[in-house]
Amino acid sequence: MQGPLLTSLTDDLDRNAVRVGDVTLTRGELLGAAAVVADAVVGRDVVAVNGSASMETVVAVVGALLAGVPVVPLPADAGRAERDYVLSDSGAQMWLCAPGCAIESGLGTHEVDITARADAPTVEPDPSDIGIILYTSGTTGRPKGVRLPRRALAASIDGLADAWDWTSDDTVVHGLPLFHIHGLVLGMIGPLRVGSPLIHTVRPTPAAYAAAGGSLYFGVPTVWSRVCDDPESARALSSARLIVSGSAPLPVPVFEKLTELTGKPPVERYGMSETVITVSIRADGERRPGWVGHPIAGVSTRIRGEDGRLAPHDGETLGELELAGPTLFDGYLGNPEATAEVMTDDGWFRTGDIAAIDPDGFHRIAGRESVDMIKSGGYRIGAGEIEHILLSYPGVREAAVVGVPDDDLGQRIVAFVVGDVERPDDLIDAVAKDLSVHKRPREIRVVDGLPRNAMGKVQKKALLEGA
Repeated sequence: MQGPLLTSLTDDLDRNAVRVGDVTLTRGELLGAAAVVADAVVGRDVVAVNGSASMETVVAVVGALLAGVPVVPLPADAGRAERDYVLSDSGAQMWLCAPGCAIESGLGTHEVDITARADAPTVEPDPSDIGIILYTSGTTGRPKGVRLPRRALAASIDGLADAWDWTSDDTVVHGLPLFHIHGLVLGMIGPLRVGSPLIHTVRPTPAAYAAAGGSLYFGVPTVWSRVCDDPESARALSSARLIVSGSAPLPVPVFEKLTELTGKPPVERYGMSETVITVSIRADGERRPGWVGHPIAGVSTRIRGEDGRLAPHDGETLGELELAGPTLFDGYLGNPEATAEVMTDDGWFRTGDIAAIDPDGFHRIAGRESVDMIKSGGYRIGAGEIEHILLSYPGVREAAVVGVPDDDLGQRIVAFVVGDVERPDDLIDAVAKDLSVHKRPREIRVVDGLPRNAMGKVQKKALLEGA
């Protein structure tokens, strides 16, 4: 797809563009309101947006993109220390927010009025210009600003539009946060580029999803687990064309239950802040639990073994996933050393994720190198395959496997599970039976809940700190 990043905004101006909760703007109304923001931010180097689930956030981001000013989205509930660090590190020069949410930051504030109108800019910024700066979760050290060029955003969206047969005839539904790749780039900028109306439910509740009447639904595994717990709402999604899950692996039991209730096997895809979305199941392709499909158009992948050599694509051999293609970021803001660490000598991005690729190019993500690749008793073991077995056991609702330092084994496999488990040792036996004895957990800890971030990803470093 060629043309402006927000391709659809200037066409069919009376057609609905976005609905957030009970507030709806047509394309023309959104363009006019965003143009007011564009006038306010033009000439600035970077602006920050309070990423609440609101129409004001949509208008603010669109306005900055129209003006060609990089935008930094922040969680609406960000603590003061986190917020101040991001504002300082990014060099943000203005704070964009809904009326009444100004902050003490020393920045100029523009309160977004979604009823205001102005004429939109007519010059499209260069595709190589930075569109969004996303801050990573900071699992190691302080968060880093990921500089995403406009061309990377467009390439990922276009690749998914091709993979999913995503067109302006679709209606996208989700209730995800508007400050991450999933909810903001894929879930908001995506529809504005493809031309499909967006319904943002504010919160991703089963009832809200059921009532939306969309054709393309986005959610994280926690969302789909809750949908499965509400069979009536789940069955209402049977009219959807695609049900898409991302941001974390979808447990096999949730995959199977969602398929049973909706008649639609969910589509999984893979991406991260530095790469946008790069691998996905296709609309007309195989849906295999635990696998995320093929690279989108323009993206190349490979895996590198622990010995530093490229690993075979046999569906079994695990290695670090490396990527190349047009969706890659343009480096970490002000941190060339960190950028160099994640790039290979021949220009591929080292994801830090462990994967297997089968002979047909189908991808399975086994987890993060840092927390999901366990080295125990001389074996290299992926936490993800153990978690899949645990989640298939009756009564287990959630599971997370980590490697705890051990003087004898190097790392001892410990599983944290949530659910009704009367005999935890039975889970150890189940893993030993279905996988290999050396992959069994040495300890099962039944807990009330697992620590997760805003996108539903389990925070394993928090589990390790408490272990």
